[in-house]
Amino acid sequence: MNETMKIIFGLVGGLAIFIYGMNMMSECLQKAAGEKMKKILALLTKNPILGVLAGALTTAVLQSSSATTVMTIGFVSAGLMSLPQAISIILGANIGTTMTAQIIAFKITDYIYLFIFAGFLISFISKKEKVKNIGQTIFAFGLLFLGIETMGDVMKPLASSAFFVNMIGKVSHIPILGVCVGAVMTLVVQSSSATIAVLQNFAAQAGPDGVTSIIGLAGAIPILLGDNIGTTITAVLASIGQPKDARRTAFAHCVFNISGAILFLFLVKPYAALIQFISPKGNEIDVISRQIANAHTGFNLVMTLIWIPLIPLMVKIVMKLVPDGKEMGTKALENPKYLDNKLIAQPAAALQLVAKEVMYCAKLVDEMIGKLQYRNGKIDKENAELVEEKAKILQKLYASVNDCFASLYSGGVLTEEQASQSAGMQYILCDIDRIGQLTREIMETVAKQNKGKHKYSKDALKELKKAMEQIQMIYGSCIQAISGDVNMDIKELMRQKEDIMQLGEKMRKNHIARVGKGKCDSKLTIPFNDVLHNIDRIGNSCVNLVEVAKENVTMQAFFAED
Repeated sequence: MNETMKIIFGLVGGLAIFIYGMNMMSECLQKAAGEKMKKILALLTKNPILGVLAGALTTAVLQSSSATTVMTIGFVSAGLMSLPQAISIILGANIGTTMTAQIIAFKITDYIYLFIFAGFLISFISKKEKVKNIGQTIFAFGLLFLGIETMGDVMKPLASSAFFVNMIGKVSHIPILGVCVGAVMTLVVQSSSATIAVLQNFAAQAGPDGVTSIIGLAGAIPILLGDNIGTTITAVLASIGQPKDARRTAFAHCVFNISGAILFLFLVKPYAALIQFISPKGNEIDVISRQIANAHTGFNLVMTLIWIPLIPLMVKIVMKLVPDGKEMGTKALENPKYLDNKLIAQPAAALQLVAKEVMYCAKLVDEMIGKLQYRNGKIDKENAELVEEKAKILQKLYASVNDCFASLYSGGVLTEEQASQSAGMQYILCDIDRIGQLTREIMETVAKQNKGKHKYSKDALKELKKAMEQIQMIYGSCIQAISGDVNMDIKELMRQKEDIMQLGEKMRKNHIARVGKGKCDSKLTIPFNDVLHNIDRIGNSCVNLVEVAKENVTMQAFFAED
């Protein structure tokens, strides 16, 4: 194999190890953090300063500003976050992403295999999930540096290539060309952390004089700026087909990085001198990796400090870029209102949106039950059509939520605790869907009676109305219980369900008595019993919901804590 092929294979192989290690570390960190991710997410709804902090912390855990941005777009799309709040998260994400470059700047070459072995040993021996995740995080950390070391080793011959040195010289002296190179690199790799790691390793190679860096800090900074621009593409792609505020959030990310690149492009040399002054001193090839990391951090800190007080201006800019008007790709009513499959890799955020979707399904069913009301001895045709329409929507949402659960389980991203809570949420969703379909059956049965010549007596209609009102009352109380209302009396709900069971038995006896006296048509006995049977089944499903609530499996478990 010739030297060129060795360099290419070594570079792409090292990059693959680096990205794999970084993704693995992200996944294991999330699992190790577990429920603490909810506390970080809770900061998202606070003031801009806390929003910046939340964005930085979340990105430090996810090891990717793109992942944080995509998650933020998901929250905005679901209506759980306002545009100004989302922009503050984006600002923080840009600071958090510099953590990777700072870690890379540490010289731990001699300890790479120690990290890999220690991480493997901990994850292999431990039986506890949290400890195992910590071990895998350490293992992934070692892999990350192994990838960097591999890339560094294969880059050394490039420093002696006259062609390559001449090409790098052009990039170093034409800043705009450096910006383009950085943007293209990140577009291809889809990770600014990875391209900055490559830049740090390459810059640490000695030039022809054997002392100074082959590119120098002033030559590296424009490429760094281009890396920041390239990472915005992921956010733009994630916003396609989303509501306008989600697209505005993606454009805010673009505005932040492009405005910063333009500003710093005119200040490359003085900024490089400042970074060299505040960074550790020593031979350039020994300290340039840290200088690049500090330049990356400094750029994002300065731009964040500039934009925090100007968030209202940022809002105006992105509203101009994405004006009000006809929505592109607005979700149809039967499509999920909150779900976002792009967040499967971030289970804490994904489960929060799933819980919102389940509660939305619960609200749909409550509206369906509310339409089971008689007027002048009949069910309105309009109400019957609404129940039918909502039942079809419910079925589609039920399928979508279950598909989301399947993706979370198959992705292996859930902790044991999250998997257990998710199973409880599936039980809740199943009973909510069952109640919805039973409500639909009741409406269909009663609607047939409207069209026939056989009519219920006033007493029968009065009893049916009372039963439906009680069902709506107990169902509403159940939904309050599973939503985490600590004031709900579970024992009282169980008693109400018993009342419904007794009412159903009493209604059957009364109907038979009315038929015997000629007050009700005997041909209505079967549909009447069908309605009562479905009311009983709704009551049973309500009991299931109450029992789930008694086991402290509530939607509140998935929401970010205040």
